[in-house]
Amino acid sequence: MHADGSDVIIAGHTHGGQLCVPGFGALVTNCDLDRGRAKGLHGWPGRRPDEEGGEASSWLHVSAGAGTSPYAPFRFACRPEATLLTLTSR
Repeated sequence: MHADGSDVIIAGHTHGGQLCVPGFGALVTNCDLDRGRAKGLHGWPGRRPDEEGGEASSWLHVSAGAGTSPYAPFRFACRPEATLLTLTSR
């Protein structure tokens, strides 16, 4: 999507990793995102667009969601969340 010129990418949730270790983060993401982007607001593919040198990035938001995987029907050290995004024009 970034290569197609998207300024904002709102991703389906990865359960925030669902299983996390305090101080380390998500163990897995169940998708092709790296563990550091399992939840939250990030620059894609690199820096955040508001950082120096980040002009070539898009905004990526991933919600931790509230569910679980059928293979691991529980969450650990990963609080469920719902996100309210307010988008404004430049």
